[in-house]
Amino acid sequence: MAHFFLKHITKYDYSEPVKDSANQIILTPPSNEFQKIVDHSILIEPNAPIDFYQDYFNNQIGVFTIIPAHQQLKISVLAEVVTSKIPEPELTDSFENQWKALTQLNKEYWVLDYLNKTHHSYEADFKKLGKELIQENMGLVEVVKAFMHYIYNNFKYEKGVTNIETSVDEIWELKSGVCQDFAHLLLAFLRNLGFPSRYVSGYICPASNELRGEGATHAWVEAYIPGYGWLGIDPTNNCLVSDRHIKIAVGRNFDDCTPVKGTYKGAREHTLNVIVIIAT
Repeated sequence: MAHFFLKHITKYDYSEPVKDSANQIILTPPSNEFQKIVDHSILIEPNAPIDFYQDYFNNQIGVFTIIPAHQQLKISVLAEVVTSKIPEPELTDSFENQWKALTQLNKEYWVLDYLNKTHHSYEADFKKLGKELIQENMGLVEVVKAFMHYIYNNFKYEKGVTNIETSVDEIWELKSGVCQDFAHLLLAFLRNLGFPSRYVSGYICPASNELRGEGATHAWVEAYIPGYGWLGIDPTNNCLVSDRHIKIAVGRNFDDCTPVKGTYKGAREHTLNVIVIIAT
């Protein structure tokens, strides 16, 4: 098991006082089989109560409103989390039966949200890539790993070249980006092959500073493997998800998992600073 203490601060500074700020936050990690939330708190400054509800994807959503004028909004999260190693799939079915099970799964209603193909202009390129990467007699997990390796080896991790609105087409052309971009690209690859796949937001925890995405929120992908369940894949770090990842939320893409979003009345100009500190 791994034990982590987390501080996540999101701060907006406005050029002039603003008012009537209505916000939604997705900053509450769930407890599950491999992740136990020992303690968790969220503080809003200026002070505001938070109402919580569960969304369609079972994420914990918080909403709050600040009516009076204010020139700064600060959201502070403190958490203590214990994680466990996640076993890798050991599928015993033949590769033919694995693919048959995936085809059958695609007929089930609950996976439809995770099969919608990402709009992009490179269908021919994606099909060609699939033919190159998918070897004869390859099982489902091996295929997923092949696309993970491809992104890691062929796309440069580079901050500042993309933003939250960057499309899959742009990522494919740039051959660079950050964890969110690589997650969206892997989603496009996997859904193109019929893998139910979802976007995951969370954190990656430090050890010896060898992982990309430390010190900020992180993103990866989960693909549903018949006979196993949701398999976490981190293309940014070329690894399967285990006890150094803390999950916050899941969805079809980043829009379903946005950590903080909202509206307000007042000056358009503002600066955003995000700090994530994770200690053991």
